[in-house]
Amino acid sequence: MQKLITILGPTACGKTTLATHLALQCDGEIISADSRQVYRRMDIGTGKDIDDYHIDGHDISYHLIDICEPGTKYNLFEYQQDCLNAYNDIVQRGKQPVLCGGTGLYIESVIRGYQLSPVPQNQQLRDSLEGRSLEELTQMLEQLKKQTGTTMHNTTDVDSPQRAIRAIEIETYNLQHPTQRRQFPAIPSIIFGLDINRETRRQRISQRLRQRLDNGMVDEIRQILASGVTPDDLMYYGLEYKFVTLYVIGQLSYEQMVHDLEIAIHQFAKRQMTWFRGMERRGLHIHWMDASQPLSQNINQILSFL
Repeated sequence: MQKLITILGPTACGKTTLATHLALQCDGEIISADSRQVYRRMDIGTGKDIDDYHIDGHDISYHLIDICEPGTKYNLFEYQQDCLNAYNDIVQRGKQPVLCGGTGLYIESVIRGYQLSPVPQNQQLRDSLEGRSLEELTQMLEQLKKQTGTTMHNTTDVDSPQRAIRAIEIETYNLQHPTQRRQFPAIPSIIFGLDINRETRRQRISQRLRQRLDNGMVDEIRQILASGVTPDDLMYYGLEYKFVTLYVIGQLSYEQMVHDLEIAIHQFAKRQMTWFRGMERRGLHIHWMDASQPLSQNINQILSFL
C-alpha cells in the first residue's frame, strides 16, 4: 500500500495550512481526520477554514468534509470505511493522500487498522442510563474498557453524557459479540506532528475563538437549530456547539458562555496532546516539528524526510 502522510496536532496549531501547502508541493489531496467537520453547515464552529484549500489559484481537493447532516451520529466505524475509500480513490488516480486532523482516535483507527463491529443502538441500555451524570457514566465506561481491553473512548471524545452512553453501548456490544469484527487493513503512514508551546497555544485558541464569534458562529448555530436540529442533538457535538447552544436557549449568559467555552477548548487541546503521546507509547512514531517555525521551513523538513 502507498504510504499515507499524516499531519496531526492540537487545535489552533496550523495543521490545515501545513497540510494544504504540502499537498500542493507533492500533488496530494487531503483526507480530513476531524470528527465534526463531516457535518454540513457546521462551518465556523468546527473551523473548516475552506479558504486554506485555495492557494495561489490552485484548489486542493479534500475528502470527508461536509458528508452528512447535523443531528446525525457519524461514528468511527463509518469513518474507517469512508477514509479507506478516499485513500484508495486518491491512490488510484496517482495522487498522494495526506491525512490531516486532530481527532486522534480517527487517525489511529486507520493507521493501526482497528478491527471494529457495526454496533446497533441498544434502546433498553440507553433508557437504563438516562439521567446518569457524566462522572457515573465515565466510571462505568472505564470498567467496561478493562474487560474489553480497548484503548478507544478516552476523555478526548467522551465529553458529554450522550457520547459516554454511546461509548458504553459500543463497549457492551463488543463484550457480548467478541467475534463479529470487520477486518480492516492498517494503512502505512509517515506521521508528522505540529508541536506548540502551551502559552502560544493558549493565545491562538483565545484569538481564534474571538474571531469565530465575530464571524458569526452564534448565528450559524441559531440557523442549525432553526432548521429543526434539537438543542440536545447539537450539544452532542461538544465544545462550541454545546456552549453556544446553551447561550442561544437562554441557559448561559454571553459572558459566561465565552468564559466556559474558552476553558473547555484549552482542556480539549491538552487532551489531544495526551492522546498523541499515547499513540507514541502504543508504537507509532511521530516526527514532531515546531509549529512556530516558518511554514516553508516545516514543509521543506517534511519533503527532505520523504
